[in-house]
Amino acid sequence: MSTQEAAEKHIPVLMERCTQLLAEACRTVGDAATPVIIDATLGMGGHTQALLEAVPEATVLGIDRDPQALQIAGQRLQRFGPRFRGVRAVYDSIGELAAQLGENEVLAGVLFDLGVSSLQLDEVERGFAYSYDAPLDMRMDSAVDSQDPTAAELLAEITEPQLKGILSKYGEERFSGRIAAAIVRARDTQPLTTTAQLAAVIDSAVPAAAKRTGGHPAKRSFQAIRIAVNRELEVLERAIPAALDAVAVGGAVVVLSYHSLEDRIVKRAIGARTTSSAPAGLPVELDEHKPTFRPLLRGAEPPSAEEIAANPRAASAKLRAAEKIRSMARSTP
Repeated sequence: MSTQEAAEKHIPVLMERCTQLLAEACRTVGDAATPVIIDATLGMGGHTQALLEAVPEATVLGIDRDPQALQIAGQRLQRFGPRFRGVRAVYDSIGELAAQLGENEVLAGVLFDLGVSSLQLDEVERGFAYSYDAPLDMRMDSAVDSQDPTAAELLAEITEPQLKGILSKYGEERFSGRIAAAIVRARDTQPLTTTAQLAAVIDSAVPAAAKRTGGHPAKRSFQAIRIAVNRELEVLERAIPAALDAVAVGGAVVVLSYHSLEDRIVKRAIGARTTSSAPAGLPVELDEHKPTFRPLLRGAEPPSAEEIAANPRAASAKLRAAEKIRSMARSTP
């Protein structure tokens, strides 16, 4: 099966629910202008295809830093003509891209499907997985002109304390100190250039008793190194507030996250906009303190048991969504 055929068969996580939320936002804001949805994590274009089919009046702007993803999605979505526009960028540039929309366009929604795409996981040479041997790359943007360091380059230069911090913070790895020390010892003997080498070093550093449960011992460390290589959490910290700022009143921001670090950032950013900022005891809530968003879901919505059975990668997904109900009030000087 070709990569293009695999893309067409791939079903994105919570596709129907995400489409429903964003279609409603398009109906709310699209009376006087063309509603635009930014798919901030285009991938192979599955969510975007569903949105273009469900909302015939909408345009989707698809962002991805991976040129391979843009090529595959572009072929898949070619039949929609100018209603789909692909942009090679990192998704913290949402504010700038929203500012470039046409005069008759309005930003009705932003969709984030965070983490590693199926394309990146399934392409062996990308080096995201510990389950097969491949070059130790892990970059979401692996183009020739990419300025991002590979995982191999990161591990060759990083200090042991820095690496321990990355494994602890981004992987929540309780053996971060032992693993960091083992990686530094190993690289002093021979450069770490493949996923198999790295997985073996991590495996050797984890106590035997800890390997009996919790899956592969390298799982958390690979996640942490991937996050560091791509600066994922730094980018997300900027991107969610930028999306909340850019979306029109009546529009929605919809976010799928897959681990607690991502979800914590999303929860905090949405929570700041959906609760009053008025000081306790203030007799009258001023406009500048009123919430500018309302939650569209009760907390984080998980996928159904049926969806997890059909798509095991959905198991850890959490969906959060909020609708903009008012613009930020400007304080009078």
